[in-house]
Amino acid sequence: MAYNFDIIADRRGTNSMKWNVKKNELPLWVADMDFDTAPEIKAAILERAELGAYGYAETNEAWENAYCAWWKNRYNFEIKKEWLIFSTGVVPTISSTVRKITTPGENVLLLTPTYNIFYNSIVNNGRNPVECELKYNGEKYEIDFSELEKKLQDKQTSMMILCNPQNPVGKIWSKEELARVGDLCAKNNVVVLSDEIHCDITEPGKYYVPFASVNETCHNNCIMAVAPTKTFNLAGLGTSAVVVPNENLRHKVWRGLNTDECGEPNAFAVQGAVSAFTKGEPWLDELRTYVWENRRIVETFLEKELSCLKAIKSDATYLIWIDISRTGMDGETFTEKLREKTGLVLSEGNQYGKGGENFVRINLATSHEIVKDALARLKSFVKSL
Repeated sequence: MAYNFDIIADRRGTNSMKWNVKKNELPLWVADMDFDTAPEIKAAILERAELGAYGYAETNEAWENAYCAWWKNRYNFEIKKEWLIFSTGVVPTISSTVRKITTPGENVLLLTPTYNIFYNSIVNNGRNPVECELKYNGEKYEIDFSELEKKLQDKQTSMMILCNPQNPVGKIWSKEELARVGDLCAKNNVVVLSDEIHCDITEPGKYYVPFASVNETCHNNCIMAVAPTKTFNLAGLGTSAVVVPNENLRHKVWRGLNTDECGEPNAFAVQGAVSAFTKGEPWLDELRTYVWENRRIVETFLEKELSCLKAIKSDATYLIWIDISRTGMDGETFTEKLREKTGLVLSEGNQYGKGGENFVRINLATSHEIVKDALARLKSFVKSL
C-alpha cells in the first residue's frame, strides 16, 4: 500500500473531542478518524497557511468543479454547478433547513436507529421527531414501508431526514428502496433531506446511490447534504455543500443558511475540499481496504471469542453496530460499565432512537493495533459478567 494506516496521529492534549479522555481510556465512539488525512490534502492546507493572510474567503469554480467531478466520476451522477450551496457543515445544514422548510410544531420523520444529532436539530428547533423503526431480523435491516406510509400521511409531517448510507447500521439503501421512499414522500408533500456524509466510506467494490439520482420524483423533492469531512478526516475544517436540484427549494435553503450565518467558508475550507476531491481518491480507496480489514478482525474475534455479541453485517461507514442483547444489558448500561472497568469508550445504542436500545457502536477508523486492544478490553469485560 502507498499509505501507512498503521501509523496514527497522537491527539491527546490537542483539544480533540474524541481524545479528551483519561490516560488509560481508549475512545472509539465519535465518528472521527485517527488517521492523518491524505498527504496531498495536508500539503494544500499547508500551502494555504503559508500565505499568512487569513481574511474572508469564498467558493470558486475549482470548488464547484471538484464536487461535480467527484459525483460524476464516482457515482455517475451529474450535479449542475448552480445546484451547489456552500455550508460550514452537514449538521448546520440540517438544523438550518429544518428551521427554514418546516414550522414549529410540525413533525420530522426519521428511520431509526439513526444518527443521534438529528434529534437535536429537530427538538431544539421546536419540531417533533417521529420515529419509523427499521425492521431487524437478527441479521439485517429493512424499511417497514407500511409503517412509513402511515406516518408520512400525517398532515403535520413536513420533512423526512434520511441517512444515506444509514448511520449507525451501515446500510446502503438500494435504488429501489430510495425510489419507494421518494414516491411516498412526494405523494404526501414531505420534503426529503438526505444526509450523505458517509457516502464514500463503503466496502471496496460497493457504492452508494445518491438520492437525487434515483428518478425525477426524488430529484425534484430533495435536499442532499454532502461533504469531504468524514471521508478524509476533515471534520474540524468546517466545509460541506448542499445539493438542491429544485430551484424553489434551493432558494429557501440558501436563504436559511445565509440567515443563520453558516454559508461562508473559512480560509481553509475551499482548498481542503478541492484537494480532497481532486487528489484524495487513491488514499480513500486504500483507506476503505484498511477499514474493512478492521471490520473482519472484529467479526472474526466476536465469532470465536465473544459469541454473545453479534456484529451486524454492513456495507458502509467506518462504524460497526454490535448487538449486545444476549448480555442482558441495554446499550447505556453496557457502555457505562465497560468504560468504568476497562477504559474502553463506545457509543451506546439508546441514543440512536427506537431499535438501538440493545446495541453499541464502535468506530473502526483507527489502527489494527488499537482495534485489537479494544477487543481485548471488550473480552475482559464480557467475561467478567
